[in-house]
Amino acid sequence: MPTYQIIAKGPRSVIEKTGNALADMDPSPASAVDMKEDGRSGWRLDVYANSLEEAFGCAGIMELVGPDLNARVEELEDQDWVTMSLEGLPPVRAGRFIVAGSHALATASPGKTSVLIEAGPAFGTGHHGTTLGCLLAFQRVLNKRRAGRVLDLGTGSGVLAIAALKAGADFAVGTDIDKDSVHVARENALKNSVASKFRALHASGARHATVRRRGPYDIVFANILARPLVRLAPDIEALTAPGGVIILSGLLVHQEPQVRGAFAGRGLTLIDRVRRDGWSTLVFRKPKVVDLKAYRAARRAQRASRRASMRGRGADFAFKRVA
Repeated sequence: MPTYQIIAKGPRSVIEKTGNALADMDPSPASAVDMKEDGRSGWRLDVYANSLEEAFGCAGIMELVGPDLNARVEELEDQDWVTMSLEGLPPVRAGRFIVAGSHALATASPGKTSVLIEAGPAFGTGHHGTTLGCLLAFQRVLNKRRAGRVLDLGTGSGVLAIAALKAGADFAVGTDIDKDSVHVARENALKNSVASKFRALHASGARHATVRRRGPYDIVFANILARPLVRLAPDIEALTAPGGVIILSGLLVHQEPQVRGAFAGRGLTLIDRVRRDGWSTLVFRKPKVVDLKAYRAARRAQRASRRASMRGRGADFAFKRVA
């Protein structure tokens, strides 16, 4: 079954606006969205779809949101992914971890935690700045604590959950909005001999019954995009065990403040940050003992901000009616 790639190039602001629009749609015709620098002055948007109809739907949305963009649809045959796996993708090394296809792991460095991930339509071979950032941040976390119970939101190929299991995690739950990715993640868990400790779920957000039942979690990965991260901040915080660590990625460097604000406002402490290829990975820790005074003060500030925002919108609406 072919996968379709929709490509557009343009200014950073237009690319980010268009990419975020596709990523925030629920449901979205896009199975994956990737934004990155393309040369010194331009940016590139790569969108993937599982059918020709969805591909043209993506192209239409891209040209609607960014009228100056010229979206190009290309078909990617299954054999293209195999060729990429065997010839185009070198191993990814991130601390103790090495992520690669079977062709490269055969000659991998001894003493490393190897994760077998063949290139394919599910996001997450370790080469992207967001996945690499998560692995590097996780390596630093492991220097101070063991993984324990793991949740991987937006699991894609399952690479982060599998890496955690191979590093000694008790179990891992991974979720993704794309059914094909869930299937690929399960297959990858089998190939890495960790399937008995891994549960991959087709789910949007973090409110699946199994996700809640298996929590709270010692490590939470969320490698999605900035706006969904902000929206999911309350659920992610609630699913994290006291003293647990949250590793967030999928945000561009300039989007850090809005994501930091959403999670710091839940009483979480920023303890680390990794930047790769224009993408940022943020690491938060949940206090072992909740500081009720600080928590209540943060909640009061949030409520006051919402009330001020509502009053502003109401005044603006009244002004328009009178005018």
